[in-house]
Amino acid sequence: MAVIKPFRALRPPKDLVEKVSALPYDVMNVEEACAMAAGNPNSFLHISRPEIDLPAEFDPHDESVYLRGKQNLCEFIKRGVLTQDNHECFYVYRQRMGTINQTGLVVCASVDDYQSGVIKKHEHTRADKEEDRVKHIDYLDANDEPVFYLSRSCAEVEGIIEGVTNGPPEYDFTSDDGVGHTAWIIADQHLIDRLIVLFAAIPKLYVADGHHRSAAAGRVRELRRDSNPDHNGNEEYNSFLTVVFPENQLNIMPYNRVVKDLNGHTVAEFITRVESSFKMCTSTSPVIPSERHHFGMYLDGCWYHLYALPAVINEKDTVSRLDVSILQNSLLSPLLGIHNPRTDQRIHFVGGIRGNDELVKLVDSGEYAVAFALHPTSIRELIELADQDQIMPPKSTWFEPKLRSGLLVHLLS
Repeated sequence: MAVIKPFRALRPPKDLVEKVSALPYDVMNVEEACAMAAGNPNSFLHISRPEIDLPAEFDPHDESVYLRGKQNLCEFIKRGVLTQDNHECFYVYRQRMGTINQTGLVVCASVDDYQSGVIKKHEHTRADKEEDRVKHIDYLDANDEPVFYLSRSCAEVEGIIEGVTNGPPEYDFTSDDGVGHTAWIIADQHLIDRLIVLFAAIPKLYVADGHHRSAAAGRVRELRRDSNPDHNGNEEYNSFLTVVFPENQLNIMPYNRVVKDLNGHTVAEFITRVESSFKMCTSTSPVIPSERHHFGMYLDGCWYHLYALPAVINEKDTVSRLDVSILQNSLLSPLLGIHNPRTDQRIHFVGGIRGNDELVKLVDSGEYAVAFALHPTSIRELIELADQDQIMPPKSTWFEPKLRSGLLVHLLS
């Protein structure tokens, strides 16, 4: 049974929403965030990436950064850049990117559900990133960016959402990256109550993107519960900001890899070693893998098709048969010495939205020696693996379009 609750969103007025909205904090570095927020005092990046307002020498995990985020949030509220709704509502959020349309329900999910396993995860978190999100949320006293969840399709839920989207939207704009964003408010108590009942019949929700924010929400709840002698379980910190999309609408892109060196091999030696696990042939154009177990490799100015040989594929094992696992276990670890991709500084991960051009750019720059393009992990694979309480290798999925930050904020007190 999935528990959802309405909330009083802190959000921008219609005439400021385009200025406020921003890409999520973790898809850019500090320099890119500074450039995106330049000349725009209302950019939500001043809250989600407050280090952009401090001197470059500041450690992004220094307490002053978290304090500056809280200061900026308070300033946004004082200036009317963000105002809180008077009543608890659900919200509907639609994104359009080319031919992709995905429409989700914005709710507060339950920390209890996350900790009990009703909300299923498929990745481990990194301790440093989780700690950063704990401090960020706790200092802000808010979930400033939503977690991206998926659920099994429910006809009645989708019917209610379709009815809401037939009405006038609260927001409707296209961001600089060409993605359309539209949002509606569900204030009708009858609809709110019905959606709560319908979700209570949904056995599981699944984390698509936002494992660190989900885990951090749980830890923030523990901190606040332990310091609140009057804790009763109904406080706002017992839930966290989430957008839930039906599984049939989501778009997963590949999460590609680049590696700094060939682990002591010459190009010829490396190619010979690769051929022990993959059928290999050159390509006159960039390789976009067309099916499972098909990879692209860019090396020494040339693209190659790689097809995993049957000997390295274990279709009986949910994790081992993933393409990210095949690449890791048959090439990255034994040939390139990348034994722990979560911590190894020689590997870098490139979201599929950047395309093969980014892989070529990184390798041709000389900073990296080889790049690998993957076929996307499927929603079916994600759900099957999560249902078995299995964990994917790191950086297995890249969802696009990304949820825009700054449209809706959940205050914890």
